[in-house]
Amino acid sequence: MPTMIAARLHAYGQPMTLDRIEVPQPRLTDALVEVKACGVVPNLARVVSNFFGTLTPDNKMMPPLPAIFGLDPAGVVAKVGEQVLNVRPGDRVYVNPARSCGSCRMCRSGEPLDCPSFTLQGYFGRSQEIMRAYPYGGLAQFITAPVSALVKLPDNVSFAAAARLGYFGTAYSALRKLGAGPGRTLLINGISGQLGLNAALLALAMGATKILGIGRNAALLERVKKLAPERIEVFAVPEAKPGPGDPVVAWAKKETDGYGVDAMLDCLPPGAPATAILRALFCLRRGGHAVNVGAVLETLPINAFWMMTNRIGIGGSVWFTTAEGEDMAAMAGAGTLNLSVLEHRVSPLSKINEVLAGMDHRDGGFTNFVIDPTQAQ
Repeated sequence: MPTMIAARLHAYGQPMTLDRIEVPQPRLTDALVEVKACGVVPNLARVVSNFFGTLTPDNKMMPPLPAIFGLDPAGVVAKVGEQVLNVRPGDRVYVNPARSCGSCRMCRSGEPLDCPSFTLQGYFGRSQEIMRAYPYGGLAQFITAPVSALVKLPDNVSFAAAARLGYFGTAYSALRKLGAGPGRTLLINGISGQLGLNAALLALAMGATKILGIGRNAALLERVKKLAPERIEVFAVPEAKPGPGDPVVAWAKKETDGYGVDAMLDCLPPGAPATAILRALFCLRRGGHAVNVGAVLETLPINAFWMMTNRIGIGGSVWFTTAEGEDMAAMAGAGTLNLSVLEHRVSPLSKINEVLAGMDHRDGGFTNFVIDPTQAQ
C-alpha cells in the first residue's frame, strides 16, 4: 500500500509528530485529495490542548487519538470513488470540512449547518461517528472527503489563498444573514483581525455602501482603511469600558447621519470581554441586527427591554455551506473579492509545532499562516 506523511497528535497538550501512514482510499462518493496547502487558524492551539473537549464530560467533542488536524485544506483531486460523476482527478479544489449526518430533518431540509451531528473534519465536532469516518485533516499529504464538500477553484486563486477560505466563509455566511449589500451600512467589530479583515473584503465585494470598523491597533486599522478609503471608516477603541456618551457609539452615529448602523458583525476572539460586544451593539440603529462569529466566551449582560423596544436582532453563525464556498470562489475568480492583500507565511509540515507556537506574531488579519504538506521535511 502507498504511504504518506501526516502530522498526528498522540496526546492532547503535546506536540504533533510526523508519522508515516497508509494513504486512505476514497469510498464510492468520496474523493482523495492531495493537499497542497492547509490554513492554520490561531484557535488550533486551543483545540489541540483539548479546550473544547473539556466542555463535555465524556470528551466526545474531540477526535479520537491519534488525530490528524487541519481545518482548511486545498489541493488537487488524485482519485474519485466509483459513483462520482462531476469531479475528476486533476481538479483544483478547496475541501469544506463541514460534515453532517445527511439524514436528519435539518439535513433533509437543506440546512446541514444545523445538523445535531455537525462536525468539522480535522478539528472537532458533535459526532464521533463522523470523525471516525473522515479522520484525515489537512495536516497530511492526502485526505478523503465527500465530493459534495469540494469547492472548485479558479485558476487565479492560489492554494495558499484558498487555504484561507474557512475564515472568508465564516464571515460570508454571516454577512448574508445580515443582508450586507448596496444601500446598507455595516460595523465590523475587530475589523483588523483575521475574521474581521476577511469580512471587510467580502463586504466590499458584496457592495456594502459604508463599512465601519473598530479595533485597538491604530496602525492596522489604517491599513484596513486604505483598502477602500472612500467606503471604509475606522475608529481605534479606547481602553475605557462603554458607558453614557461612549465615543465609539457617537462616532458610528455621526458616520450614519445619526441613525446608527444597519448591521453589526462581531469578530472578536474568545478572550475578548463581553463589554466590547455591547459597545458595538449600541452602534446599531433601531431595527438593526447583529451576528456573532468570533465566539467571545464571557457571558453577555444584555438588557432585554432595550432589545425589545429598539427591535434589535442578535444571532450567531457558524461556518458556511459548500454552495457559499462556490460563491466566494466565483467572486475571487472574477476579481471582485480581493485576495491579494493576504501575506502568506508558508511552512513545511515538519514546522507545524513551531507555527502554532508563533501565531501571536502576525500583522493582524493580513498574515495568512499556511502549511505545505508537499514539503514534509
